[in-house]
Amino acid sequence: MSGAAATRRLSPTLLVGLGILGLFALAALAAPVIAPYDPIYQEATARLQPPSFAHPFGTDNFGRDILSRIIFGARVDLQMAAIGVFFPFVIGTFIGALAGFFGGLVDAVLMRLIDIILAFPFLVLMLSIIAILGPGLSSFYIAMALVGWVSYARLIRAQILVLKTADYAVAAVSLGFSKPRVLFRHLLPNAVAGSVVFCMSDAVLVLLSGAAISYLGLGVQPPTAEWGIMVAEGQAFLSQAWWITLFPGLSIVVLAFGFSLIGDALGEMMGVHE
Repeated sequence: MSGAAATRRLSPTLLVGLGILGLFALAALAAPVIAPYDPIYQEATARLQPPSFAHPFGTDNFGRDILSRIIFGARVDLQMAAIGVFFPFVIGTFIGALAGFFGGLVDAVLMRLIDIILAFPFLVLMLSIIAILGPGLSSFYIAMALVGWVSYARLIRAQILVLKTADYAVAAVSLGFSKPRVLFRHLLPNAVAGSVVFCMSDAVLVLLSGAAISYLGLGVQPPTAEWGIMVAEGQAFLSQAWWITLFPGLSIVVLAFGFSLIGDALGEMMGVHE
């Protein structure tokens, strides 16, 4: 049994996913050391240069080094993925746990709130909130927290509804344990596995949403290095300088693929089916 467990822990899918995420995290942490140039330094004589030994990923229309901007951009995009998942996870877990455990009026009110949010397309609702708050990362995080918690709440609620009828939960109530203790010490730790796995898939959605918001000019603001901004800036030069959009676009795809692999591997290990 221990050998099988070790095999699952060291599955190739998990190792590849962790390797991809680790490489990007390492690049982000060591960006000032490994980046060959300042990411916002503009060199007029080096505008739109194709990939070369001096600039492995080429330069953009301002003469900025694409590789350096991708390395520094990893800091922003990883931060967006982490914070954009953390707050929806916490909010959704708390609301879903309350709805599933107490039921009745509490459940009805919270579920109607979820229905209202789900009635609007995800990206449209996010854009509306950011438009009201103003462009920037803070607005993106607030929008994600206000919209993204719904999926976590539904997952946790469904698990709590099943677990609160389990023998150990009934026994805890019979022994006179308080409701908060039963919920947060006995039910929630056993209900959260599915949400932890979903976090990895949700990180992909947050990453792509962040890139889309930045592409539309409502997220990270220039001249900060961020992959979505880089794709947007290179769009006008796609026919003559394809490298401006290709490399940051590939970075988004590869990092999202890494998160997806980790989510799949964790789902197999925990027996969770998304």
